[in-house]
Amino acid sequence: MSRRRAARMLLAGGLLLTVLTAGCGVRPSDVITGRAAVSGPSAGPGFYLISHGELTLVLRATKPSPGPSLPAATLALLAAGPTPSERSAGLSSEVPPDVAPATVTPSVDEPGITVTMSGAVLPLSTVAANQIICTVVFAVSGQGSAPVTLVGPDGTRPPWPCPLG
Repeated sequence: MSRRRAARMLLAGGLLLTVLTAGCGVRPSDVITGRAAVSGPSAGPGFYLISHGELTLVLRATKPSPGPSLPAATLALLAAGPTPSERSAGLSSEVPPDVAPATVTPSVDEPGITVTMSGAVLPLSTVAANQIICTVVFAVSGQGSAPVTLVGPDGTRPPWPCPLG
């Protein structure tokens, strides 16, 4: 092999090594997730669980029932917590099981929705309250930001809109 050919091969190898070690300039990152877009009829009731610290809409397939999904029934599903498969997918909930049964009615004094729960509402975390509020708003209208008042045997939380609306 001639010196010239050896020099070319050495130069080509050096260039190849430089290109391979330089990469494309994109830094690696974790998976970035977002809320699923909802369109058309849902496969079941929708409620909000927590994924990576954020509220995430979950549509749970249920057996067909006569008539629309009632907001109180959807809250009962939320209070029951994530299923084992939802847990294995990284979903969780801060809503305690004693919030159900609940009743959902239009607010009397102001525009909005009142949720009367069987469990205490004042010690609920902000995340738990937002899970309940967003679930009720989604169950009633599918969207929007109607303020929701949470009422329990221990008192009342002031009206608050879903932060995702």
